[in-house]
Amino acid sequence: MSLLSSHNPKPHVVLFPFMSKGHIIPLLHLARLLLDHRATVTLFTTPANRPYIQSLSDDDITIMDLPFPGNIPGIPPGIESTDKLPSISLFVSFARATKLMQPNFENVLQTLPHVTCIISDQFLCWTLESATKFGIPLLGFNGMSAYSSVICRYVAVNRLLSLHESPDEPITLPIFPWIKVTRNYFAYPFNERNPSGPLFDFIMEMDIFLSNSYGLLVNSFYELEPRFVDYLNRESKPKAFCVGPLCLTRLPKMEPVLHNKCRWIQWLDQKLAQGNPVLYVAFGSQAEISSTQLTEIAGGLEESKVSFLWVVKKSGLELGEEFEDRIKERGMIVKEWVDQKRILEHEIVQGFLSHCGWNSVLESICSEVPILACPMMAEQYINAKMVVEEIKIGLRVESRNGIVEAESLKNKVKELMEGENGNEVRKKVKEVAEAARNSIKDGGSSFRTLSQLIEEIHLHN
Repeated sequence: MSLLSSHNPKPHVVLFPFMSKGHIIPLLHLARLLLDHRATVTLFTTPANRPYIQSLSDDDITIMDLPFPGNIPGIPPGIESTDKLPSISLFVSFARATKLMQPNFENVLQTLPHVTCIISDQFLCWTLESATKFGIPLLGFNGMSAYSSVICRYVAVNRLLSLHESPDEPITLPIFPWIKVTRNYFAYPFNERNPSGPLFDFIMEMDIFLSNSYGLLVNSFYELEPRFVDYLNRESKPKAFCVGPLCLTRLPKMEPVLHNKCRWIQWLDQKLAQGNPVLYVAFGSQAEISSTQLTEIAGGLEESKVSFLWVVKKSGLELGEEFEDRIKERGMIVKEWVDQKRILEHEIVQGFLSHCGWNSVLESICSEVPILACPMMAEQYINAKMVVEEIKIGLRVESRNGIVEAESLKNKVKELMEGENGNEVRKKVKEVAEAARNSIKDGGSSFRTLSQLIEEIHLHN
């Protein structure tokens, strides 16, 4: 039976993204794909996140508000997104507080037309309990690559990080003997020999949530990492479904914005007219960068003599007006939100100095821009390893005692933008981008996977 059968009602999918732009945007792209596959979509969020979601999403999506819990220790009133937290150290408190939304979520869920499935962010572990209560299949969305998922899970389950006292001692993965990691590739608390604490406990709960879900949605495409997708589906549960890169799906409400000339786009246009290739620099909205590290990055960019556009968060104000005056002819500092994909797609942007968050890696691939990897937190160190060693679309800037020094950064920036190695990864990323575009076309691997998954769950109901 086909989903397009006149006797079959439309599948109704509930989406519940975590309250953070980096988690909301991929699920908005997924919502667009679901509409294209003739599904009805209801999306849950909170009142403070609704305007942002509404500004990007299709009018065909039904948005349901749930009040965000108040009186959370350490979190000021009115903050309903991790992007606005005073410190990322409050993440676990924020994420755990979302469980207080469960009664309201279930009350609204009961009022909706028949729900075919729930697609829920991995940080909203409690939604599995709700889905089970109502007999609704739940798909977990984890926002990581299959490569990172496999390595992180294998290392944790087999306690490989407890083998050596030194955090620099290489550890070989028996399942993939060409891959070597150290404890330094893992963020706290997993860089400890015996990890523990609130964040560790939360991540373990998240792993249990994903393991007991109907399926795992992966924002990737099979051709990018076939060995690791196959391993996930052979050695662990639930089944992983590659449905990306989601960033290749355009959000209709963003199209009018694309025609407006933002000041940074005007600046890029000027660099294009001058024939000066630009390095785009951004480290995401979550990482807290020390003043020492900011100074080293600024020094490396300035000394490289390369044109660059650097998007900074609040802490970037510490750069000072003197720095901006010195680099104003070839550098631009942006202190507000930007459409990163639009910047990467500008033809004068020839490199991306990135923290290697998975969304940024995919956007860079799809824009045919090679990466200079400078990971900051979470699984970004593993993503950086994938970028440089596995798919070979970038270079890595090394750190010393946890700090990327100006001299090292300067040399790597010049190598990426002007050197032979830069030219090689630039060629490679174009090949990978072509495979990404093919995967989401009608008949491509991700297109087929999503079509088959929707039909499977629809018939399962």
